[in-house]
Amino acid sequence: MLKAQSLDISYDQKKILDNFEINVEKGEIVSIIGPNGSGKSTALKAMSRLIPVQKEKVFLDGRDLQSLGTKSISQMMSVLFQSNEPPSDITVEELVKYGRIPHKKWYERTSDEDLSIVEWAIEKTGLTPLKDRLVASLSGGEAQRAWIAMSLAQRPKILMLDEPTTYLDIAHQLQLLELVHTVNRELGMTVVMVLHDLNQASIYSDKICVISKGIVVKYGTPEEVMTQEMIRNVYGVECEIDSHFQHGKPRINLLGISKVSAQ
Repeated sequence: MLKAQSLDISYDQKKILDNFEINVEKGEIVSIIGPNGSGKSTALKAMSRLIPVQKEKVFLDGRDLQSLGTKSISQMMSVLFQSNEPPSDITVEELVKYGRIPHKKWYERTSDEDLSIVEWAIEKTGLTPLKDRLVASLSGGEAQRAWIAMSLAQRPKILMLDEPTTYLDIAHQLQLLELVHTVNRELGMTVVMVLHDLNQASIYSDKICVISKGIVVKYGTPEEVMTQEMIRNVYGVECEIDSHFQHGKPRINLLGISKVSAQ
């Protein structure tokens, strides 16, 4: 579905990504984790062509991302970042309608099919009572759902989220991640997201990619990735790990700063 191979990114002669490789299968939820400044958001931007990459380094559905037009990419991929600023006078419904733009020619008007998809996306994200509200008047959690509704209206094959839980309280974080999980399971939409919370990554991911200093140090299932050694080496933190009583995924219990420095 989405593949990056031997990807190198540098800014001002400083290497941000070093031989970055990832292979995301169709229908998976993949979380990218790592310390601040490790290259997580840069990886997401590179895989969505928001920063320049070399040819034949990133592939979407087997096609070189650099060979695809912007409209073609927008029909297959939706990207949301942690801070999204809508116009001050736009309603939820109007915002969600923007998701249909990649599927329209410039002279085409909104069709009945478009309106049906927009209505579905608003309902799926639980925003029907708020559809006439200004996006600027919504709470942080409601606004994030509005942006995801726009992405759903886009009908992409893959949803890319950069730290979607930032600035949200814990209840809204879990609501958002449950929504992403539901969209993935019900629609088969592939999801790649950058997360900070290790337990959230463990619970909601099929696979986890760990980046440290621009290098992928582990990539696999939560059970394969979430180890005491990894957390000590990458984060410089000691922990205990057991299995969550509800779903069996690894549960990380942080104990304190490690006496062994992170790598």
